[in-house]
Amino acid sequence: QEQLAESGGGLVQAGGSLRLSCAASGRTFSNDPMGWFRQGPGKERAFVGGINWNGGNTFYAGSVKGRFTISRDNAKNTVYLQMNNLKPEDTALYSCAAAGQYPHSWYVPVDSNDYNYWGQGTQVTVSS
Repeated sequence: QEQLAESGGGLVQAGGSLRLSCAASGRTFSNDPMGWFRQGPGKERAFVGGINWNGGNTFYAGSVKGRFTISRDNAKNTVYLQMNNLKPEDTALYSCAAAGQYPHSWYVPVDSNDYNYWGQGTQVTVSS
């Protein structure tokens, strides 16, 4: 069964860093764009950033651009989200997702409806 599993979340002080991982199993996602989304308390799920199948194209939400970096290691079927200079407003449940209908594409979807595989998420809490 296809699965995405996030790890690396936790509690960090403002200004700190965390690296989230998203490990895939049951299916190779190395041909697919991958995205990170987050849902904060009382908020709707929002796009954080995404990466195309070979890492040649990345796209970020304006609120994280310059602080967050997405990368992938297709040999390990894993995607990463490096988060630096964290702020209390980054507190959220972070989920990774795969867009299986765009294999080998330059495209990075930003709409959650374009992603058809989802992990359960990992909690990130940033204290002030």
